[in-house]
Amino acid sequence: MLENTQLSQKASLQDLSNLELAQALAGRLAIPHQDWHRLKGDRKAQAAQQLASALVFLLKEQPESALSHTNQAQGWLNRSLKAPPCPDHNQPKIKK
Repeated sequence: MLENTQLSQKASLQDLSNLELAQALAGRLAIPHQDWHRLKGDRKAQAAQQLASALVFLLKEQPESALSHTNQAQGWLNRSLKAPPCPDHNQPKIKK
């Protein structure tokens, strides 16, 4: 039974374009808002997110953006980048 499921998944993956596959990967590797604090310093997660985005931009024929994301990934991997401040801390507080 498991083999049939795997075969149908392979067939459906073959129906997707390279861009659609890259977008799915980028969506999977994107760090969700609720996990930002936990993963902000995770260099592997940050680099993977950037590289997946770079692939999407490359396939969309936007090489400058692809290169920018590739450089960001390189910075995470070579430790020249560090986690930015929390995005929630930069938003103005709503007074009640």
